[in-house]
Order: sequence, then structure tokens, then C-alpha cells
Amino acid sequence: MLQTVSLACRRGDRRLFSNLSVTVRPGAVLVVVGENGSGKTSFLRMLCRLLAPEEGTILWEGTDIHHLKEQYSAQLTYIGHLNGVKDDLTAVENLKFNASLNGDRASDAAVQDALELVGLKQRVHHLPTKVLSQGQKRRVALARLWLSSRPLWLLDEPFTSLDQAATVLVTERLRFHAERGGLAVVVTHQEVVLPSGMAQRLRLDG
Repeated sequence: MLQTVSLACRRGDRRLFSNLSVTVRPGAVLVVVGENGSGKTSFLRMLCRLLAPEEGTILWEGTDIHHLKEQYSAQLTYIGHLNGVKDDLTAVENLKFNASLNGDRASDAAVQDALELVGLKQRVHHLPTKVLSQGQKRRVALARLWLSSRPLWLLDEPFTSLDQAATVLVTERLRFHAERGGLAVVVTHQEVVLPSGMAQRLRLDG
């Protein structure tokens, strides 16, 4: 279970949000929406321990993530607004490299399956990602979700540069993750269609 208690964020002299308390339980997806500059990405970065809140506490299974440190980081998969892929590596090499960093097992077959499941044809699997389109690069990044066994997913604008078919694939993967007891926080400008009772909604107004 992931909880925020009286969380506050300030950028410069502007308070983006304050007194933000939310609970995300296993089997739920928290969809975070709001205008540009409302603090959505800052909120997600706080959940990743990449940004310290001005006030408040973030709890994982009842313990402050500040105290859990790497123990907490080992529970999450984070995909930011940028794809986080290395241009000189192929799609296959990127996934294997990322899996090795995270301690996930990624066999050749599992990596190939993940890339195909996000709609990338085999002919591009072994090309340097620098020659791929933005949509293809985004699919490479999101293929990590098909390899991740971690319970908490933190995703910043996962549907950017994706066509409708790929958007449906990623949404279905989110649903499957939640049905298996996982939980996720998704920052997005797009509607996320999930079963009733699975999706929570948080709007940040800035």
C-alpha cells in the first residue's frame, strides 16, 4: 500500500499543492490529471524519491520511504516522461540493460516477447534505437512493463507518442497488473479506461 500524508510541493515561490493525502491499495491504479504546471510530475518524482516534498510524508506499507531508501526503490518500476533509452543500444539491448540494473530476469525469449507485445516488429528489435520513431522509442520504454515483477509502477505520460492500438495494449497491461495485486500511479492527459472500482482519480489544480 502506498500513502501520502499532508504532502506539499513548492517550486520557487509558487506552492503547487499542499495537504495532499491519498491512499493507493493493491489492485488499484491512481490516475493523476491536471493542467501543465499543476505539479503532476513533481508529485510522481516525490513518489520515486527523486524530489523531496516541502512538507508531509510518503509511506510504503506503513513505513516512511525516506527510511526504506533502496528497499523501497526495489519495489517500484518508474518510467518517466522521457523514454530513458540509450540511443546507441538496440531495443533488445536496452531492455536487457535495464533489467540487469533492476535485478529482473530477462531471457532472450522474454525480451523478444515483450517487444512484440508492445507492437514492435522483429525487424526493428536489433536496430539502434536512435533510428526509431518517437512512438517506437516509447514502446521500447514501455516494454519494461512486460518484464517487471515489481508491485508498484510509477508512470509519467505513458501514452505519449502512442497510437490507439498501443494505448489499448498499455491500458490492458495496467489492468492485468492491478488484477494480480499490483498498484500503479499514472500521470496522464488522456482518459484511462479501466474497470469500475480499479481506477482512482486525483486532480491537481496548481
